[in-house]
Amino acid sequence: MKQVLIKKGRAVTEKVPAPQVEEDKVLVYVVNSCISIGTEMSGVRASSVPLWKRALKEPEKVKKVFDMVAEKGISQTREIVKGKLDTGSLVGYSAAGIVIGVGANIRDVKVGERVACAGAQCAHHAEIINVPRNLLVKIPEAVSFEEASTVTLGSIAMQGVRRAHTTLGECFVVIGLGVIGQFAVQMLKASGCKVIVSDLDASRIEMALKHGADYAIQPDGTTDAEQVERLTDGIGADGVIITAAAKSDAIVSTAFKMCRRKGRVVLVGDVGLHLNRADFYEKEIDFFISTSYGPGRYDNLYEEKGLEYPVSYVRWTENRNLQEVLNLMAAKKLHVMDMVSKIYPVEEADTAYESLKTASLKPLMVLLSYPQKEQEAADVVTVATHPLRKDRIQVALIGAGGFAKGMHLPNIKQLGDLYQLRAVMSRTGTNAEAVAKQFGADYATTNYEKVLADDAVDMVLIATRHNLHASMVLAALGAGKHVLVEKPLAINAEELSRIELFYREHHDAPLLLTGFNRRHSRYLQEIAKHTTARQNPMIIHYTMNAGYIPLDHWVHTEEGAGRNIGEACHIYDVFNFLTGAKAISVSASSIQPSGAYYSAKDNFVATITYDDGSVANLIYTAVGSKDYPKETMEIFFDGKIITLDDYRSMKGYGVKLASLETKGSEKGQLEEIKAFGSAIKNGGEPPIPLWQQVQAMQIAFAVEAQI
Repeated sequence: MKQVLIKKGRAVTEKVPAPQVEEDKVLVYVVNSCISIGTEMSGVRASSVPLWKRALKEPEKVKKVFDMVAEKGISQTREIVKGKLDTGSLVGYSAAGIVIGVGANIRDVKVGERVACAGAQCAHHAEIINVPRNLLVKIPEAVSFEEASTVTLGSIAMQGVRRAHTTLGECFVVIGLGVIGQFAVQMLKASGCKVIVSDLDASRIEMALKHGADYAIQPDGTTDAEQVERLTDGIGADGVIITAAAKSDAIVSTAFKMCRRKGRVVLVGDVGLHLNRADFYEKEIDFFISTSYGPGRYDNLYEEKGLEYPVSYVRWTENRNLQEVLNLMAAKKLHVMDMVSKIYPVEEADTAYESLKTASLKPLMVLLSYPQKEQEAADVVTVATHPLRKDRIQVALIGAGGFAKGMHLPNIKQLGDLYQLRAVMSRTGTNAEAVAKQFGADYATTNYEKVLADDAVDMVLIATRHNLHASMVLAALGAGKHVLVEKPLAINAEELSRIELFYREHHDAPLLLTGFNRRHSRYLQEIAKHTTARQNPMIIHYTMNAGYIPLDHWVHTEEGAGRNIGEACHIYDVFNFLTGAKAISVSASSIQPSGAYYSAKDNFVATITYDDGSVANLIYTAVGSKDYPKETMEIFFDGKIITLDDYRSMKGYGVKLASLETKGSEKGQLEEIKAFGSAIKNGGEPPIPLWQQVQAMQIAFAVEAQI
């Protein structure tokens, strides 16, 4: 399918794999999308600025990069940054089209229905989009696709008007007559208000008057408030809605001066906000910020998970605002099409954006149109054609997130005598295509089934979110593919049992390796040489100073299953590796934080006893200092002590260790994938015995039940 991306200050239309419908979403074939001239053009301008200049304006991002270098190393950081730049930016947040697929959890939307869509995370300039239920509304019969594609901008204006708490007969000033300002004028008139408008562009004032504005003033910076006072019989405006975009603080100051005593000012646009207390204190002005489309915006549970707010408590949500905008269009109370300057085919998106840069008279609104085709859009895009090397393991990457791009793919590239990257699969077609290009894959896809059906693929590397791991592992094994899956192998005992059952029923099954990379590191390999030869049980003490992750992050949701299952399983595998024994008991305790900032499940102590008599103890915490190493370990055995400092150095007391010290943490990711490749090539057992992979997860589940 075709999709518009912003790269280095230009809009480019690229061919990318079409998305697959997801269980909580609706697949929409777009007929029209609306270019938001203000928001999108600022993004275009920003992308043309050299990276170093952008960095000077955003020092917090510079710090983030330096932190990433310290943690991941220069090469991994370089690949991550390069990948983001090469991918480009998705654009668009308002579109309309026809439903072509409905997720399993959606009950009130049908294929073939006409819908309007909102959201910068989904309503892109693309032929096919995947939209959560609450960011989609049905289009009334009297409303065209062209009109409906502007629904998001209309909803932004509507939320601003609602924040103003208008009543019949009141007088409002609208400052800034771009498309949102024009919508606001019409909505205020529909609410029974008198409307005064202000803009530097005379043509925009003319259009506002055409749409019902009662009066217009020409802003001069000195008499604006006086003009409003004259037009309101000396009272002043009941309120002002600011829909302008400018860096100046004067706009807000002027708005305060235009208001009567106890009036209200609503900020919808983006203006300077260095406020002068006297401007609003003397009149006791109420100042409101309007957040985008309405209640629900930026709430992941509402937007992505479909949680609806009860109408008794939240009358006008984001979704209800969107629907009401369309209802007003159907009732001919919102006039849209005379605001549309031009409609460009999506293939000419670059021309559309360039015209917006250079036009002497800035248009109010520009739309894109998309070819209406009967055939299904392709979910596979060929990126390059490389000779198929039979002496190389053909790899398909499943899930092209930051870790895969920054770690696994550079490692595969480094092991070019062992691996050849065949395919990249990602939920997002743009990401799949960009990563495939960056690392030299043959094709990109959004469809996992296409990868499994590819006879040339020998191995899949699964790096998706955790809740997908087990099902994808079973599907790949069933298709005859070797599997390297990032931890965790499964997120519950039922999933784990299904994997165990598969191997009991298929003795010649492909190899499976869970990404427990630490045991493959040079540090643990050296330590194991000494612990393997011990005469007595040992005591292992491991501290994971994990750091804080906000509780609304996906790792804490059902997708991530929490940090014990999703990360601490690494350490349970370390214990399995060093003991080589069966776990016979697991006990765990957690602290109960006084507030809701920390999770008890992020702060626990787990103790595992093994059948060789060894005892391993893990302290996992998010309440520690960042100044302390993330991972440390102490091992006590046979009159000896070995300490490990964050996979950067180690010391032996009573034991002579090989000299080893590294600048960064070397946790064995390269060695892991190399070992797996050797096992595939040589037809041996997986680098980690299956029972140990299973045991690590069983320990995690036992800990989870106790914390």
